[in-house]
Amino acid sequence: MKFIISIWFLFFAFNVLSGQFAKGKLIPEAEHVVNKDFNDVSVKLSSTITTNELRSHLNTLSSDIYEGRETGTRGNEKAAQYLAQEFERLGLPKIGDDKNYFQNVDFTFSSWKKSQLKVGGRKLKLLRDFVGFPQFSVTDNIEADKITFLGYGIDDAGYSDYEGVDTRDQVLMVFDGEPIDKNGQSLVNASTELSKWSTNWHLKSEAAKKHGVRLLLIISNDFNGLIRNNRSQLINQTTQLGDLSSNSIFGANTMFISPVIAEEILGTQREQIIQLRNSLITGSADKLIVSVSNSVEAKLDVKREVLSGQNILGFIEGTDLKNEIVIVSAHYDHLGKRGGEIYHGADDNASGTSAVLEIAEALATAKKMNLGPKRSVLCLLVTGEEKGLLGSEYYSERPLFPINNTVVDVNIDMVGRKDKEYESQKEDYIYVIGSDRLSLDLHHINEEMSYKYSHLLLDYKYNDAKDPNRFYFRSDHYNFAKSGVPSIFFFNGIHADYHRLTDTADKIDFELMQKRTRHIFHTVWELSNRNQRIRLNPTSTDSP
Repeated sequence: MKFIISIWFLFFAFNVLSGQFAKGKLIPEAEHVVNKDFNDVSVKLSSTITTNELRSHLNTLSSDIYEGRETGTRGNEKAAQYLAQEFERLGLPKIGDDKNYFQNVDFTFSSWKKSQLKVGGRKLKLLRDFVGFPQFSVTDNIEADKITFLGYGIDDAGYSDYEGVDTRDQVLMVFDGEPIDKNGQSLVNASTELSKWSTNWHLKSEAAKKHGVRLLLIISNDFNGLIRNNRSQLINQTTQLGDLSSNSIFGANTMFISPVIAEEILGTQREQIIQLRNSLITGSADKLIVSVSNSVEAKLDVKREVLSGQNILGFIEGTDLKNEIVIVSAHYDHLGKRGGEIYHGADDNASGTSAVLEIAEALATAKKMNLGPKRSVLCLLVTGEEKGLLGSEYYSERPLFPINNTVVDVNIDMVGRKDKEYESQKEDYIYVIGSDRLSLDLHHINEEMSYKYSHLLLDYKYNDAKDPNRFYFRSDHYNFAKSGVPSIFFFNGIHADYHRLTDTADKIDFELMQKRTRHIFHTVWELSNRNQRIRLNPTSTDSP
């Protein structure tokens, strides 16, 4: 291999020691001649990827007609239709919903119109005294002249606070966590390991709903940490998969209150509850239930809006290994319009979408020429990425093909520009993220394709687990990685026009974009045609 030996050795040594390629570069020697032999099928097919076609797709997708392609808007729907028409032009089969190219995706947006809680006539302050999650709440006005304190709000086979207690239409207050005896064992599972009731508050909310509770108040052990870790969900619009417009949620309306507010609410009855709790954990009592003489008034008003989107499915069926699936993904949505101005999203991510269309064409050409591929390839163009990777989350949770049969996800998100680090340099580069986290085979195949075909500089700067930008977690490949699918993310880095009105088609370097797209195609072609499926790493210390 005619790469710079010191760099190659450095990567090899780093891999042996840490299992992760970070902060390095794989730099090809300028003297090395890449393979341009048309007798090589990969070379022949990659020649169908042209700057003219990339430019045509990208100019179309980033034009005013598509209005910035925001999920749930007319512009996004128009873009989906264009992409489906392109797959139809290539002669790809319609494998989606209703025998078309779409996987229909619904998103529910929830936010507070009002979240008000009064106790004893005193209005509590949101984010200081109490908080609640709008996506897990329904609109309701609640008034009660008492609060029932019911231990930990647990209803489990090994331990139940609800057994023999009628809680219909009541306001309950409960401790966070679970009861632990003097030996450090949970009364729920008789183990020193905490049960799921300590780690998943949803269970307490579900139990409350099952028993007819109107409002559940949980005394948070770490109220400030709860706010700090969930601030966006607590005060901003949140997004969930599916149509939740019916206001059907998994549990009772649930509010978290601070320990200080809990003490104020309980007043003189606090000592009685502490004594009962101590009796419970020592085994001298089997129930902690106290009727607290304090009034409660809650006014909860949740705004819900359901938007519909589509993932676009371009399927190229394989030959002898057709049950194994290689996914090539990119998101086609962007930010839409703000104040009447269009965010065109030429690089983000009309560039990645256009690259997938060209790769699909190369694969469709191979299919028509009876050249393969051996494995099936799904060109997956997803919506909702800018809303929180929602389209890829939807597919990964509701895949058309079993996740266990999915060999790899090759994700393309922004490949048409240079970032500030490289804008004044001549190197043709691409940032590579995630390639080694689940499969070193994937990592080495990608490097081999650069050596053999593309001569791209592969930069692993953002593959560092300590990368403060956390790009590994910010694009659609991550939803596949979470499901155990080896994933690789190709990225040109952030530039001054990222998420700005100025991310326009005239800024795209189509020659570099073609080189990157051809490189990605070579990697996809190798992954879909090698005899052995890429192997998962035997062990990994990194999160997926």
